[in-house]
Amino acid sequence: MRRVDLTLEPEGSFPVPTANGYQVYSAILSALDDVNKDISTRVHDSSIGSLTNSGLLGTFDGSRRDHHKRVICDETYNLKMGVADSRDQEVFQALADAFVFSDDTLELADGDFRVRDFASTNTTHAEILEDASEIVTQHDDTFEIEVRFETPTCVKESGEITTMFPHRGSVFRSLLRKWSSTIPDKRADELELAMTREDFEANLIEKPDAGTYETHSVLVNRGEDGGPILRQGFTIDCTYKFKDASEATRTAVTALALFSDYAGVGGFVSRGCGTVSVEVGR
Repeated sequence: MRRVDLTLEPEGSFPVPTANGYQVYSAILSALDDVNKDISTRVHDSSIGSLTNSGLLGTFDGSRRDHHKRVICDETYNLKMGVADSRDQEVFQALADAFVFSDDTLELADGDFRVRDFASTNTTHAEILEDASEIVTQHDDTFEIEVRFETPTCVKESGEITTMFPHRGSVFRSLLRKWSSTIPDKRADELELAMTREDFEANLIEKPDAGTYETHSVLVNRGEDGGPILRQGFTIDCTYKFKDASEATRTAVTALALFSDYAGVGGFVSRGCGTVSVEVGR
């Protein structure tokens, strides 16, 4: 797994959609397509959302255009990407080729960004489990997991219905599914986490910060007629605390929280949804 952080500098001031993850996703695919069409196609066709994309993170001005905001020319912006694909090295290399070695420009509809910094970290499921075990060993069962849901998070509950609250069962069940779908087949028995939604609900308490709560309607795709396909999501700061949880449960939950930094939470993560930042063990 890889996490890639880009620092971007706009070439002028121009409007971008308020929820710009979908537009940024299109720009990323276009850049990948220029260097490796097979990788671009695989990322686009992935059923698990193997690439996470935060969209543009930073400070913006208002815009006269509806549902848009304006990039500030002398500001810098961050773009976080995660690669949970089992062939992550190929995707990472294509991203590096696109934004470092071939061309350092991210081209959006109304303006471009220059890539001023490209940084990455990598890990494996096994290393995440080792880190989680070490954290649990170093702390008692009262340690907390602080999650900042930075971009609109769309966790599917039933059909096309998404939850509008960072419920422990919904959030960690979603992460468990992503974990199970991305672990290497050869190590599935070793790395599988034997948890259920009921386990999360019985052993965790969520403590959302109401002052940071916002709801969103996000463009995630377009229909055959070109019409927008929207999904509902939330952003919030939320703390998860253990309640009478065993060491194995605390390790599994902590591992999933660390994993979310790479895989995102919920659906449509490639379109700018579900980017989180996590602090564990404080």
